[in-house]
Amino acid sequence: MEIIAFGVQADEKPLIEAAFEGRYPIHCLDTFLNEDTAPLAAGHQVVSSSVNGILDARVLRILAAGGTKLIAQRSTGFNNIDLDVAKELGLTVARVSYYSPYSVAEFAWTLAMAVNRRIVRASARTRDFDFRLDGLMGRDMRGRTVGVLGTGKIGEAFTRIAHGFGMNLLGWDVAPNPACVELGMKYVEKDELLVESDVITLHVPLLPSTHHIINSAALRSMKDDAILINSSRGGLIDSEALVHELRQGRFAGVGLDVYEAEAGLFYLDKSLEVVEDDTLARLVTFPNVLVTSHQAYYTVDALGQIIEATVQNVQDFEAGRRSENVLVPAAPQD
Repeated sequence: MEIIAFGVQADEKPLIEAAFEGRYPIHCLDTFLNEDTAPLAAGHQVVSSSVNGILDARVLRILAAGGTKLIAQRSTGFNNIDLDVAKELGLTVARVSYYSPYSVAEFAWTLAMAVNRRIVRASARTRDFDFRLDGLMGRDMRGRTVGVLGTGKIGEAFTRIAHGFGMNLLGWDVAPNPACVELGMKYVEKDELLVESDVITLHVPLLPSTHHIINSAALRSMKDDAILINSSRGGLIDSEALVHELRQGRFAGVGLDVYEAEAGLFYLDKSLEVVEDDTLARLVTFPNVLVTSHQAYYTVDALGQIIEATVQNVQDFEAGRRSENVLVPAAPQD
């Protein structure tokens, strides 16, 4: 069974090749899957996609016409895949339903502490031998309030770290997480959480109901000196509304590992090009904003689990097995 993997990072490639060696032949590409690159998959039964691949109706039809039977997404999120069209075409779609939640939770805290203690600005100064402390004052986390929107596995891991800091814990989710309750988390309505929290972190999936969950009204309700962190999905925040609030001089810090229009930008070198996205261009100019390129998951531990789960998805497909990773089952054979 021939496999082609799109959007493979340089650090990721040897791990993927080692995991598939002796099991299945695999062709790794650093280019992302979209309408222009989809024809490269012709003749491959399995296409492994990354989170920034575009698997809309047109791409899926190209893949199906080329002989693809399985889409093996190397991420938990799958909002980039048109599942209805995949089902219509008889494609099986599988994802990675679980990998180290600590990779994302720890990175979310890295962003929070970096903007709180002005680490990027401090590092840039010392490289120029400017050792002043002006403008670098942060705040203790102990005794302050953190609001966790989404208290699943990643939100729980983030909460455990916050508990270690000695913070007051507020949570919002469709149902309380008993582990978070045991740590002392108080579940409240979203509006109360936004008003009361000094640090707000997003760990909910991107669904129609959560799209722009942080909109103009939500941003205005936050404390002027709040810290906002998003390491989940870019579409959770209305980026234009965020820019508007930042221009008013609000927020102690904003850490974004994701951006709602990141496809076609993140994971690529655009340093010699004119970036036409005015909103992103404005975001990176604010001194209290730190933007990273969707790297929260990017640890050797998490990647190892993602790759092994992808191998297992391929093996399950070949054997006709179903697992919790399967989003769309294969069409019945005649």
